[in-house]
Amino acid sequence: MSRVRTVLAVGATLLGTVGLPAVTTSGAQAAATTLYVNNSAKAACSDGGTGTQARPFCTVAAAAAAVLPGQTVQIADGTYLEPVTVDHSGTAEAPVIFRGPTAGQPAPYNSGWAYLGTSDKPGGGVTVKGAEHVRFELLKVLTGPQAPAVLVDGSRDVSFSEVGLAGGPALRITNGSERVSAVRSGVADVLVDGGSTGTVLSTNRSSSVRVDNAPGTVVVSNTLGDCSKGLVLTGASAGTTVENNVINTVNERGERCDASTPAVGITVDRSATAGLKLDYNVVDSRSGSPAYDWADTGYTDRAAFTAASGQGAHDFVEPTYQDARNRPDASKHQFDSADENAPGMLTVDLKGNTAQDDPTVPNTGTGSGTRDRGAYEDRTGGSAYTPVGPVRLLDTREAIGVPSARAVAPGETVDLPVTGVAGVPADGVTAVTMTVTATEPTQDGDLAVRPFGYVWSSPSSLVGERETTSTLNWTAGRTVPNQVTVPVKDGKVSFYNHSGGTVHVIADLAGYYSTKGDLFQPQDPVRVLDTREPIGVPSAQAVPAFGTLELPVADAAGATAVTMNVTVTEPEQEGHLTVYPHGGAAPDTSNLNWTAGRTVAGLVTVPVKDGKVSFYNHSGGTVHLVADLVGQYAAGGTAAFYTAGPARVMDTRSSWARPQYRTAGVVPAWGSVTVYVAWGSNPAVMTLNVTVTEPGAEGHLKAFSAGSPPNDTSVLNFAPGDTVANQVVVPMKKGSDQVTFYNASGAPLHLVVDRYGVERY
Repeated sequence: MSRVRTVLAVGATLLGTVGLPAVTTSGAQAAATTLYVNNSAKAACSDGGTGTQARPFCTVAAAAAAVLPGQTVQIADGTYLEPVTVDHSGTAEAPVIFRGPTAGQPAPYNSGWAYLGTSDKPGGGVTVKGAEHVRFELLKVLTGPQAPAVLVDGSRDVSFSEVGLAGGPALRITNGSERVSAVRSGVADVLVDGGSTGTVLSTNRSSSVRVDNAPGTVVVSNTLGDCSKGLVLTGASAGTTVENNVINTVNERGERCDASTPAVGITVDRSATAGLKLDYNVVDSRSGSPAYDWADTGYTDRAAFTAASGQGAHDFVEPTYQDARNRPDASKHQFDSADENAPGMLTVDLKGNTAQDDPTVPNTGTGSGTRDRGAYEDRTGGSAYTPVGPVRLLDTREAIGVPSARAVAPGETVDLPVTGVAGVPADGVTAVTMTVTATEPTQDGDLAVRPFGYVWSSPSSLVGERETTSTLNWTAGRTVPNQVTVPVKDGKVSFYNHSGGTVHVIADLAGYYSTKGDLFQPQDPVRVLDTREPIGVPSAQAVPAFGTLELPVADAAGATAVTMNVTVTEPEQEGHLTVYPHGGAAPDTSNLNWTAGRTVAGLVTVPVKDGKVSFYNHSGGTVHLVADLVGQYAAGGTAAFYTAGPARVMDTRSSWARPQYRTAGVVPAWGSVTVYVAWGSNPAVMTLNVTVTEPGAEGHLKAFSAGSPPNDTSVLNFAPGDTVANQVVVPMKKGSDQVTFYNASGAPLHLVVDRYGVERY
């Protein structure tokens, strides 16, 4: 049953990835080149006809008996139980094609699956006997364990693409067959024998592969699993290539399937060693048996195997976790490490995906170095960070990023291109980090910064309703900034004015995420600057009006950017702070804005130059500065960024279900609330937008991974009655998926938490 489920699962995946040319049904050419098969009750089918769309064949066998070179047998969605023998040949220029439901065809030829046979009844299946130049595409062939699902017997140039095969064995290639290939398919198990030559098995999901007396076989980029016997080479199978395969002979839980006869990953009989090339494979180490059996000698260690055989210099013997991305204890040797020069390599994986560079692992393969081993190209790798600027991308006061200078109207959305500008690549960008400022608002309100075209739906809301997340909040007439890391869609991000009045919006780019750049190295918050103490400065002294402070950033050797929570306190006059790379004049951008006497905090990600960053007090009065370092981007960083939002994960004004049910209610004075924030498992860092509203007293908020002791730093400061937001980066305790927020004030408050991203190792 597990093998059948594997085939069905692979088939379902492939349904949405069809990349084959559509066959039209209009005109004389279509009538001459397409035979139709449809056994549904409404089809008016007949095996005595000519297989037109109006009167299709009832059985695939009838079509196989009539097909001519250059014709396609188009099979409708349904189950066809009769056995099929294909003995009619095509030519190299005009092959015979058997194809299941295909996009572009009329119903029922355009969706679903055509099943040839069934696994619970004897008989059925397909035999290709003495035929040449035959193609099978988008079909499922199922039989019981007593016979092969597909038998290729003495045939030449036969290919299987995007098919699902299950039987006993699922695919057998025998009797001197030549140049038979199976690619991008789910094949329960494969047997190549009988002197067959030139077989290619590439990018398939299979249970096992056995090659017996079949010279020149290519077994490349397959994923073998489901308690299988792995890969077995016996007989005179000289010149075989075995590369880029991922072989897992244990079950999905990592347990051996049969303790009495644990399976070997790769077995090579002495007779099959001649001319063999075996390399770049990953063999699971958990079966309890040797990873390799080479000429009747077992090897559990790759180095010992290579020393004895001269093979497998780039192999790895280690657990092949299916969820390797979400397991901090899992190795990643199968990613970005394939031999792209191996014969039989395709340009896409089993699902139709092209190679994607993973910034968390080195590119150790040949060619581009970005191809993964096995049948699946992982597309879930995170992004790395490249600092830029700061540089202004949007200012509605000056027509920067917008066609004309005007305030954003109530309920209006501004769409801003962020790729292909200011040094940001045109492609491959997943998110940008910006400092966003709202200024001159005529009424109270908030701004939501989101991916372009972002909509939200849930069981209680209509599709297209705007998500309730917000990025920054303001009162009429006040200027408020906040840093935001927002996913990019179609090269753009969007700004939504959620207020009844107009507002001007400014956005200063700090950096972008893509497959290139540096990873984040998180740390517990540490205070690196406090001009009141002194920390980070020679003496306790406020930063003078229009003065600059240069800060050597702790542990910044090799860092390209640092992330800090910066707090301004005791300002004498209204003003703003600019944090920028050391050296040169301060740019015309701001990170924090304040009014006289107010304490404000904000997250800042800033490029590092000469191991330093600079702070410019753009005000006519003195100000004290505090900075808490939470991490850095560097070549030695370990955590990649994954976009995960925006999504609301807590609003204490409403009842909430996770991590356990919580009735709507305030966070008490000197009290805390724990919020389930994770997206996926094993987060290293959470990127959140946190809003405090309705506080009854002046105070500050702390944030830390649940189960960890509170730290001595604050993530935002507030005054009575404020609504204030800040981006918060929280390093996570291993195994934790929750963040605790502590209300360091003498009165209750409400808390709103929106998730924007997660960084994982």
